Amino acid sequence: MSLRIRKVAVLGAGVMGSGIAAHLANAGIPSLLLDIVPPNPKEGERTDSKAFRNRFATNAVANLRKQKPSPIFSSAVLDLIEVGNFDDDMGRLVECDWVIEVVKEDLAIKQATFAKVEKAIRPGTIVSSNTSGLSIKGMLEGRGAEFRKHFLVTHFFNPVRYMKLLELVPGPETSKEIVQTIHQFGEEVLGKGIVYGKDTTNFIANRIGVYGMMRTIAEMQKAGLSIEEVDKIFGPAMGRPKSAVFRTADLVGLDTFIHVAQNCYDTLTRDEEREIFQIPAFLQQMVKNGWLGDKSGQGFYKKEKGADGEKQILALDLKTLEYKPQQKVRYESLGAAKDVENVRERVATVMKGGDKAAQFAEKVTLDALAYASRRIPEIADDIVNVDRAMRWGFGWDLGPFEVWDAYGVQKGVDRMKELGIQPAAWVLEMLKAGRQSFYATEGTRDTYWDIQQKKALPVPENPRTLRVEYLKRGNKKILGNDSATLWDMGDGITLLEFHSKMNSIDDGIIDVMNRGLDETEKNFRGMVVGNDGANFSVGANLMAILWAVNSDDIASVAKMVEAFQNANQRLRYSPVPVVTAPFGMTLGGGAEVTMAGNAVQAAAETYMGLVEVGVGLIPGGGGNLMLMRNIFGPFAADKDFDALPFLKKVFLTIGMAKVATSAEEARELGLLGPENAISLNRDFLLNDAKQRALGMANAGFRPPRKTFFRLPGRSGYATIDMLLYDMQLNNQITEHDRTIARKLATVLTGGDTTPANLVSEERLLELEREAFLSLLGEQKTRDRMMHMLEKGKPLRN
Repeated sequence: MSLRIRKVAVLGAGVMGSGIAAHLANAGIPSLLLDIVPPNPKEGERTDSKAFRNRFATNAVANLRKQKPSPIFSSAVLDLIEVGNFDDDMGRLVECDWVIEVVKEDLAIKQATFAKVEKAIRPGTIVSSNTSGLSIKGMLEGRGAEFRKHFLVTHFFNPVRYMKLLELVPGPETSKEIVQTIHQFGEEVLGKGIVYGKDTTNFIANRIGVYGMMRTIAEMQKAGLSIEEVDKIFGPAMGRPKSAVFRTADLVGLDTFIHVAQNCYDTLTRDEEREIFQIPAFLQQMVKNGWLGDKSGQGFYKKEKGADGEKQILALDLKTLEYKPQQKVRYESLGAAKDVENVRERVATVMKGGDKAAQFAEKVTLDALAYASRRIPEIADDIVNVDRAMRWGFGWDLGPFEVWDAYGVQKGVDRMKELGIQPAAWVLEMLKAGRQSFYATEGTRDTYWDIQQKKALPVPENPRTLRVEYLKRGNKKILGNDSATLWDMGDGITLLEFHSKMNSIDDGIIDVMNRGLDETEKNFRGMVVGNDGANFSVGANLMAILWAVNSDDIASVAKMVEAFQNANQRLRYSPVPVVTAPFGMTLGGGAEVTMAGNAVQAAAETYMGLVEVGVGLIPGGGGNLMLMRNIFGPFAADKDFDALPFLKKVFLTIGMAKVATSAEEARELGLLGPENAISLNRDFLLNDAKQRALGMANAGFRPPRKTFFRLPGRSGYATIDMLLYDMQLNNQITEHDRTIARKLATVLTGGDTTPANLVSEERLLELEREAFLSLLGEQKTRDRMMHMLEKGKPLRN
């Protein structure tokens, strides 16, 4: 990075401003969060006090602790945010390397803010605006040459922590070095996906996304579809988020949605589809009624209690503007797509159906695809920026041109002609040149059709990006089965990939864990355990376990449990370094595999926990031992060490099935150690883990020594059980809950031992197996497991 960013100022402490400051803190970057001095003091208030003058920024930081979903990885990161106000603290901008403006979306206010910023910053400071649509030319009116050279738009999406997209829009005079610095910082430090837009209304994602939503609204009225039907069609079946169209509008806020659409209508006077952005009468009426979505308690949907006292979600009838119970949505095309896992095939299945839903999906989608094609090069130079903007900013599984590829480019063009839809001329030129798809694979990498050069070019990616797909294309498979594969990552490192359903642990995975270690120890230098799935692993396959138990085949379960424990111990004590790379849901057995490694390279968005208690069990793959090892650290065998306070932390973490909501929180729970590393950009996770394994191997890795524990035994068990007895007496837990907790206490306190004796890892694993298998014999445990499966919960423990 040519210019180092050590501290950032965020001007404006609203939802977006505070969210940006929070995510900077997540990344370990200190920030100065400023807002206006409150304009209307209460009678008797000391207007010269910092508490009063910094109130807006102070309250914004306090609200960060309460927001759900949380914008922060841990409350500890908030110490990195300082607060202040525009009147007193603009002079402190000299401390900052980057100033981000996030004030009201009003050109005059932004111009006045930048005039003050220009006077306060030191030479070379980067300044950016988080505007969602105002022109750079207008915002920079009156600013000097140096200011314009260091200025650009950095458009974050809300919620900042969770939305990957960061749109960069350089001005005509912005230095290339400044753009490169923010690109690298955004991608590698903040973990964002970078796309380049142009200085046009609403840039890329909002321009295409809002057009798609407005076109959907217009067409649904012609087709006579309800909002629940539209959301069912344009949800996961079409590779979109579950929030689909109208639930998304409720989440964003109808006032915000209308503002963006109106901005398009007012400013896009040359857009051939300008009229589609005109706000329908029913939307205007909803805003007048105060039906703004989640922020007002009702929008397109409304929650209320039914006659039976149960909560129900009502849907708005757009003809009458009255709420009614949702109708079940059933269409043959949606049913056919339901079990299609490959998103490209699923989208094509819906669009090529013959029913009303398929016809609607096809018409709206082809219209949006054609519109997107006609916006290049107006809003972006290439299809890659457009596709990434929609995937990262709107949560689509496929961008517009990826959807078109799935449907078939030529087929799409032919169908558009039948429907009277006009694609861009460059699409027809591409087909004429013999290129039949927007994207293709050449060797191990993806290429895209570049419109300006009229040829295929490699899809640009950061060198740190590594995907399992690249290893597949390179024929790097070493061994595997239906549940897991061992790949050669290069440089002497292997990758153990899980690919069972939901990456749940089964016999196949355990088999490849062992055979993979055999191969790695013989011919390689280290191993990474990771994958490219939706989640790292949701735990053991409960269905298989329950089937065996109900078939009186407890012996096979006992064999699997011991095999999984042994495989995890092999990961820990292998002569080659093993680095685990968790992300997303990392639960039960997935957490155990993670903790078994010699080092962890975790994605920031890792949701980790030992959750077996939820189905009436305790961890069975070594999780109790692993968490104890993490919490006790080097003092596990110390004679002067009082184990009980630390056992309490372990007991509560497991017994309450606590799940960390970030990798940082997993550290705080002891599921990860302070020495474990975190990757904010998920795209870099496998490569970061590989580099970690290489570093350990190059540094002369030696496996750790096994841990011995000095545990309280029966006296500690009695202390815990007394607390459990009181909880049961006060109806805080059930009798079965107490049974589970007592089994857990037996394991954690070391069974029949005393502090005079050391307990080995092998003994703790034996106690764990006994407790796990005995709980499987409980009818209430089996009932819980069955209930979990019937509810369609993840097959995890």
